[in-house]
Formats: sequence, structure tokens, C-alpha cells
Amino acid sequence: MSVVLYPLVLSAPRPSLVTLPPAGLLRPLPTPSRPWSHIALDFVTGLPPSMGNTVILTVVDRFSKSAHFIPLPKLPSAKETAQSVVNHFFKLHGLPTDVVSDRGPQFVSQFWREFCRLIGATVSLSSGFHPQTNGQAERANQTLGRMLRSLAFQDPSSWCEQLPWAEYAHNSLPSSATGLSPFNCCLGYQPPLFPSQEVDASVPSVEAFIRRCRRTWKRVRTALCRTKSRTRLSANRRRVRAPRYVCGQRVWLSTLNLPLQSSSRKLSSRFIGPFPIIKVLSPAAVKLRLPPKLRRIHPVFHVSCIKPVVRMPTRPVPPPPALAGGSSIHTVRRLLDVRPRGRGFQYLVDWEGYGPEERCWIQSRDVLDRSLIEDFHRTRQAPPSGAPRGAR
Repeated sequence: MSVVLYPLVLSAPRPSLVTLPPAGLLRPLPTPSRPWSHIALDFVTGLPPSMGNTVILTVVDRFSKSAHFIPLPKLPSAKETAQSVVNHFFKLHGLPTDVVSDRGPQFVSQFWREFCRLIGATVSLSSGFHPQTNGQAERANQTLGRMLRSLAFQDPSSWCEQLPWAEYAHNSLPSSATGLSPFNCCLGYQPPLFPSQEVDASVPSVEAFIRRCRRTWKRVRTALCRTKSRTRLSANRRRVRAPRYVCGQRVWLSTLNLPLQSSSRKLSSRFIGPFPIIKVLSPAAVKLRLPPKLRRIHPVFHVSCIKPVVRMPTRPVPPPPALAGGSSIHTVRRLLDVRPRGRGFQYLVDWEGYGPEERCWIQSRDVLDRSLIEDFHRTRQAPPSGAPRGAR
């Protein structure tokens, strides 16, 4: 056995820091076939009191992009939200088949789920800290905010008086997704603002009105499908496909949006866990088993908020060094190279039981088995000038 007297220091592996695009490709919601069958709900809060109201309930039709802005005195409960939807929406457009919303307390309550079940509508909730799921309502809120700032900037408490005009303007503006205004998508024609703009708003018969609406809806659906494909391709250029998660798999959870207490948010951990997956809701959302201290956080998260636990390959345990005369003796697998140093030579040693990262140069006098040096120079067929005895 070939041994060498040399103190060996092992280096710890360094974790690699790689910045990747957000995980999870865009998965658009299904395209509706008619107006007001699929709606999205959201609230606008933080408004100054105006005619006794401080909150706006936004109801958006995902087909025509039409919107209703309903003023409310305060942030409502689940029962009050249902009553507002009945009074201001159902009586005008009938019952929807799907309702998209965020995970506010009004929409995750048992009352709201039972209410939607009784009217025959499915409840679609956004995943945790991923408002893009309810992008229709979020976009309508942004548009409403810009209009109210323009209409009520001199008197902010008058926003409730300007709200009907903001709604009319929103529903009159052509949408980039459909190419038509929400009014045109729903009614089949664009209602004029003034009598002088009347062109062909009258409908000669019910049959003609139905034919016009069906032609318009078919045109709108084709435009929506085209826009959805274009949006998906554009969004997926800045995303990567998410890993395939299974139940029981352990993942890390991002702390970017978690309300965690920390003395320094900037220096706190970017991920916590790992936590097991208890249910895969879709390729874009999973449900985690969170500890009791995080019970206030909803356990459903988008795949961009989690990362799989990657187990590092286990390194083979190196053999323990032998002791001789108070010094550690390590086994040499082979000699790889030689170089002159001072009056002697150094050899590059590959150690038995260790990886390439532990190779190092040692003096020739520390090699106890001289046959290693002889075999090394015999294979090279050209021993260096002044090589140590036994190397020629």
C-alpha cells in the first residue's frame, strides 16, 4: 500500500447561487362564450368618504370586459357582498356560471361558497400572493383609479358623483383584447352619448337584434382566443416551466410576501421550510401543510412562490487516516504530475477516497512508497534532470 505523510484539509462544498426566471408558465382562464357568464370581483379601498361611501365593489365581465362599479359605505361581509351582487348585477344580467375573486375574507367564507353553489356558479379563488389570477378585476381597478384621479382631483370627496361617468367611459372605450367596446360586445351596437351621434342604434326587430348579437359574440370570442394565445406566448418568454410536483414532496416557501416578524427584512431568509405538499390543485397551484405559527396564511400557493428541495449527492466518506509516529498517514491513489521546487521536486497527488478538489502538491520526501515515483516516471519515459534517487 502506498502512503504519504501529509496533513490533509478538506474544503466544504459551496452552494451555487443561480437566479432563474419565475417558475410556472402562464395558464389563462377558459374563454367564455357569452357576456356575463364568467365574472370577476374585487374591491377598491382607501377612498375618502363621499356621500357616505368609502369602498367600491368592482364587477367585471371576462367576455366583454364590461364593468360595474358599485359604491359601498364600508368593506362588506360575505352576506353584504352577496346582497350587493344580487341588487346591482343579477337583476340586470342574470346568474353567472363562474365567479373569480381573490382570497379576501368575504370570498373564502362558507356563506359565500354556499351562496355560489345555490345559484349554480363555481368559485375560482386566486392562489396565495398571486393577484394575476384575478387580473381582469385588477386591471379594471387600475383604469378606474386613473379616471377618478382625473375627474375628482380638485375635490376628492366627490368621487361617488363621478363614478357613473367613469363606468360609462370604461364601457364605451374599445378593448384591445376584443377590438370592440364593452357596450358593443353586450348589445351589438355602440350607444351614442348625444342625440347628434345617433346613427343606427335602433333595431328593426328582435330577430335582427339576436342575429347581430350572435355575430358580435362570435367575433369577440375569436378575438379573445387570439389575444389569449398572444398573451401566453409573450408572458412565457419571461418564465420557465415549473417542476412537476407530487403529494408528499417537500418544498421551500418564499418569504417575499409573508407577514413574518424580523428585525431586518433585508437580511432575513428568502425561503423557509421545507414544507410538504398535501394536494396538487393544478399544474400552477399547490397546497402546503404549514406549521401552527403560520396558520393565518392560506396554504394554497402559486408555483412561483415555492422551490423543490434539491438533495445534494452524498459524497463518499473518505477512509480515516492511519497514525504513525504521531502523524496522519493517507493513502495515495496515484501521482499526476511533477514540478521542480528549490533543490527537490513536488508531485501532484490524487488521494484515495477523496475527490479531484482535494488534489495537492507535496514534496517528494513525504512519499513513503518510492515505487510510486518510479512508476510515475516510467510511464512518462522522461525523468526530469536531477530527479530524486530511484526515479531513474
